[in-house]
Amino acid sequence: MIFDSLESIEKLNTEERLSCLGEESKLPALKKLYRSNMMLNPLKLKHLNRIDNLDADMITLNLEDAIAPSRKKEALYNIALFLSHLKTSKSFIIVRTNPLDEGGREEIAFLNSFSFDAVRVAKIKTKEEIIEIDRLLNSEKEIHISLETKEAFQNLATFGGINRFTTANIGILDLLTSLGLPQSLVTHDNPTIHYILSKFLIDAKTIGLNPISFMFQEYKDLEGFRKWCELEKKMGFTTKACMGPLQVAIANEVFSMENEALTRANYIKRVFEESAKNGENGFMDMKYGFIDEPIYRDALLLLGK
Repeated sequence: MIFDSLESIEKLNTEERLSCLGEESKLPALKKLYRSNMMLNPLKLKHLNRIDNLDADMITLNLEDAIAPSRKKEALYNIALFLSHLKTSKSFIIVRTNPLDEGGREEIAFLNSFSFDAVRVAKIKTKEEIIEIDRLLNSEKEIHISLETKEAFQNLATFGGINRFTTANIGILDLLTSLGLPQSLVTHDNPTIHYILSKFLIDAKTIGLNPISFMFQEYKDLEGFRKWCELEKKMGFTTKACMGPLQVAIANEVFSMENEALTRANYIKRVFEESAKNGENGFMDMKYGFIDEPIYRDALLLLGK
């Protein structure tokens, strides 16, 4: 926990919380495989107080839709207070801001002096907005976006070329609304949803982004959540948005690399490199069949994660 007790903080009004800022500056998160991205409401102080020791690989502190306009300043100041006292965290810390023209610019400017790993801006429509974020945001932080509009869905593959733009999160419910489609389509076997997720995945990978799949909001339906994780893993996703620690545990399990796959990749890497020394880049292997350079590159890709 960041604070041993929240009693004194809970007594402070919104403005008074800024007078209690600390001077801590956590180190940037280490690069690793991100399996789970848990959304937290910064109005819940008990939740904020645990961001130093949660099992989620990523934690997103949300300033957007879940926060009423009358309480957005309170949420922003709460984030600032807890980040300023955060010494370390096992998780990659993200702040999800409002759209640029709905307070996002001001939120980024305010948050620049605090230590966290990435900003995630909601309702992005154009590459120009990402270029503007690149100008506004301090250089040590990554840029993430929420893909929730038909414009971004259509044009994501053209958004590349910004080095620290690393991640896109699909907001499936808002995207369906933007497309004029009903949210009732969100079922495991719906071909339209399969197409939307596939296009999002391929377009993101085309420009070097990590695509994070949507949040399943029926948080008590853990079996349904697991089915989504298993389907998305088959599609090629490696990270899932989560609502609460029970979903995090499932996402971490499903998206972890199997020992068998790692054993196979290490074996292929070893035997290919031995064979390549003799000038042979394609050969039959008694254990895994034909191995050539594309098979070797796939093994390196898996090991690199």
